[in-house]
Amino acid sequence: MQFQWYPGHMTKAKRQMQEDISLIDLVIELVDARIPYSSRNPDIDDLGRQKARLVLLNKADLADEERNKAWCSHFSAQGIYAVKIDSRSRAGMKEVQRVIQEACKEKIERNKRRGIINRPVRAMVVGIPNVGKSTFINSFAGRSCAKTGNKPGVTKGKQWIRLNKEVELLDTPGILWPKFEDQQVGLHLALIGSINDELLQTDELSVELIRTLETDYPQVFASRYQIEDITDAAAVLEQIAKNRNCIKKGGIYDTSKAAGLLLEEFRSGKLGRITIETP
Repeated sequence: MQFQWYPGHMTKAKRQMQEDISLIDLVIELVDARIPYSSRNPDIDDLGRQKARLVLLNKADLADEERNKAWCSHFSAQGIYAVKIDSRSRAGMKEVQRVIQEACKEKIERNKRRGIINRPVRAMVVGIPNVGKSTFINSFAGRSCAKTGNKPGVTKGKQWIRLNKEVELLDTPGILWPKFEDQQVGLHLALIGSINDELLQTDELSVELIRTLETDYPQVFASRYQIEDITDAAAVLEQIAKNRNCIKKGGIYDTSKAAGLLLEEFRSGKLGRITIETP
């Protein structure tokens, strides 16, 4: 199963971000806390090389708490500030405000010495599609000022947002990179919904999810679907179809419907708090 999705507007968005970086004090990068490695665009490291950096582990409420802590420590060791957040409930927003000021302290002090007072920190918000940038901006601002959606590609152009006297945000479209060298990265992005589902085979994707969870989270299948043995992924799908009454005409189990159900319940957190990747 090959994973790739790079719509034309992403090339234009990347070019625009390169032009805008000179205006920026801080790069705020949102990642999905369930896959912090795979949900980082490697181009962002080049883009923000000379800037203060803050990584926000979004959807941390859906991720394994011990692994949230491990990832925060991992980024900190690289000299990158990291905060775990849940944009939907606004959890972690006060900490984000504090860390922005901490990350840009030298810049703020330098401005004061030059007589530049009350100039807000200018932060560029970046991340891959469907990682929750617009929801974060709206939650951080306490008002609706960025379009949100539950599918990738909602934000198509940049927009400046004045949050308060201390921070201005530049929202940017979600961008991937032109080629996934590691197909495991593509798989993880597909599992959380950052690659358009219409381009993928849901049945195959759900089988990969079962295999992915088999090592660290096998208990979720027993607790959610009353399935103890998950060594045969195809049989697991059939059992989910049976247990959830996914049946087509003629009494045939609808494994495609069961596959969609499994993916939805993973993405929404109904399977429990799961992090696929470790530092």
